[in-house]
Amino acid sequence: MPMTVRSTQYLMSNFFKLEPLTDGVVKLVFDVPGQRVNTFSAAALEELGRHAADLAKRTDITGLLIASGKPGQFIAGADLNELAAVATATREEVTQAIERGHRLFSAMEKLPFPTVALIDGACMGGGTELVLSLDYRLVVAGPRTKVALPEVKIGLIPGWGGTQRLPRLVGVDASIEIITSGEPMDARRAVEIGFAFDAVPAERLVEEGLHLIAEARRTGEWKESRLRRSQPLGLSEDQARFAFALAEGAVRGKTKGQYPAPLIALKAMRDGINRPLDEGLQVEREASLEVFGTPIAANLIGQFFTNTRLQRETGVDDASIKPIEVKSIGVLGAGLMGAGIATAHARRGVRAAMVDVDDARVADGLKRARKVVEDRIAIGRAKPADLADMLMQLHAGTSRTMFNDCDVIVEAVTENEALKTKIIRELAGVARPDAILATNTSTISITRLAQAWPAPERLVGMHFFSPVDRMNLVEVVRGEKTSDETVATIVALAKRIGKTPIVVRDCPGFLVNRILMPYMTEALVMLGEGVDMDRIDKAAVKWGMPVGPIALHDMVGLDTALFAGAVLLAGYKDRAVNTPLLDDLVKLGRLGKKNGKGFRAYDKKGKPVADPEMQSLIAGRVQNPRELSDADIADRLFLCMALEAVRALDENIARQAGDVDMAMVLGCGFPAFRGGPLRWCDTEGAPSLLAKVAKWESLGARFKAPARLVDAAKTGARFFPQPRSQTVSGGKI
Repeated sequence: MPMTVRSTQYLMSNFFKLEPLTDGVVKLVFDVPGQRVNTFSAAALEELGRHAADLAKRTDITGLLIASGKPGQFIAGADLNELAAVATATREEVTQAIERGHRLFSAMEKLPFPTVALIDGACMGGGTELVLSLDYRLVVAGPRTKVALPEVKIGLIPGWGGTQRLPRLVGVDASIEIITSGEPMDARRAVEIGFAFDAVPAERLVEEGLHLIAEARRTGEWKESRLRRSQPLGLSEDQARFAFALAEGAVRGKTKGQYPAPLIALKAMRDGINRPLDEGLQVEREASLEVFGTPIAANLIGQFFTNTRLQRETGVDDASIKPIEVKSIGVLGAGLMGAGIATAHARRGVRAAMVDVDDARVADGLKRARKVVEDRIAIGRAKPADLADMLMQLHAGTSRTMFNDCDVIVEAVTENEALKTKIIRELAGVARPDAILATNTSTISITRLAQAWPAPERLVGMHFFSPVDRMNLVEVVRGEKTSDETVATIVALAKRIGKTPIVVRDCPGFLVNRILMPYMTEALVMLGEGVDMDRIDKAAVKWGMPVGPIALHDMVGLDTALFAGAVLLAGYKDRAVNTPLLDDLVKLGRLGKKNGKGFRAYDKKGKPVADPEMQSLIAGRVQNPRELSDADIADRLFLCMALEAVRALDENIARQAGDVDMAMVLGCGFPAFRGGPLRWCDTEGAPSLLAKVAKWESLGARFKAPARLVDAAKTGARFFPQPRSQTVSGGKI
């Protein structure tokens, strides 16, 4: 029988609506007004708390369903506008917020009737912790269901019961995987591990929820389940020691100990799950305080905000500019980059025509395209049908007439300005008059190349990073005459194929290579001072880089590095350093890993091997030997990078500071836990940074501090505002 829901003034709803169903069951619908997704703000949580208190007193209710009012979206986690406050909240403020969350979800857990979450779409963070406090969970079958506790990705841990309730529900091993990786699970996995009772079609969610409540009431199983999950998990000492020791080793191997959140989450689970739930939540609270408010959390949260902003932006300031719809692209060049670019589009359903000069090169390009998807199939991230779909979208040949009807043509030939200029002129003869020409150059001036295209406003840089299938960054480089419409179109296209586009202005090296090359060059300068290459690489990796600068030279190719260095040497004559050693090695045919000999020699498997010849070559070129500590090595590598980042921002090469940092994190592996070179400047503080720079300024203009840093040391200015007096989700701070 339908029931009447009481209406009281204090339960006037902004976020939640209580709807009667049948036989005493009600549905609480979460629907944040004016937003595409539901997020937990302090106000929403406060309102949910009022509903929980009211529901606990009701004697006319026999069961509760919790659902979203947004089809395909359940709860996306914390409110983004409040999340930033976590970075600078005090210990007391964070404690209060955690305790509020614990009280709220414990109240939901103790409601006097069975409760079921109806999960349709993404269920993240605090949303997952809410549904863990309920008796049962139903998920929608299909790809749109994604459930995660992603807090470790922003330097935090699940702090509203996730580290304690999830292991009690699905066991230790699955919980460790879910919590320490932060990766989402799909509907099938959610059911498989026991997180969800079942996966059902969206249109049957409510019906199945009602059946589940009726059955739970009939058997009383919901009471037994609550009692079981409120008690210690009951692992033996040996079981706990083995599981968590193994997990800690795996986490340290992946994070190199530089990301504390996964390890602290492990500790919270280990120390809390063999206690009663209430005690386990206290353990979680204390563990949460170890990560909230730390610089690492602040930096990772900052990266999260920047990435979210970039995914929403069009790349231009004029909101009236709309991108052109791109139905097909052409790619000239079937080499490593060209094939990667064509494949990236074809995989995402964009029709792609790949052209090269002969059948052999075209066949190699198609082989590379197949391998990208086949490798993903091998690791379970794609299905054979995905390969068939990609090949249906990818067409290849030797005739440029295949470009006749393409909306965008991407030129991906060898990095040679004369060749690219010639090719662009030739492509103008086969392209549609309204086609956009995007050049995949990493160094050559877009403004100069645009002179070869009949409509320079429709020529733009679209700089992919290698390997294309794994690197998410695309630098969208606008020349002096590139139009807003062209930029917006390429930004939208890059997003469509799963990339993160960052718009930059034309300059030597653009953004990433301009900032990266001083770091790579400084390593060669130190080699010339007698510093061992292994020490240099180890210092960089210890600081947080994925590989050291010497190893990076060999990976990108010494000839490629030499060309890029020459561009920067010509463009920044006041501070760029000429390193003849690189030129000498290229002349000797030492090109890096691609031919087995660079700064290091490599075996057939790409592993470094002893190389007396290289040691002799370096020893003969050492001038002005200098004794450097490991800290000195790291300072020289990263200070010159940070100073160049400041200069690039001052010249408006990037649109804002967050773009600089995101580009360096995505483009060259700058350690995300440091936030990027500009956030690192903020973390160090301008006075401390200037003191370090002063030690090396005698080495040349590359270590001359920009005026902006000097002023910041006096005024306390920062590249990123420091949020205060906002709200931590769960209450005012």
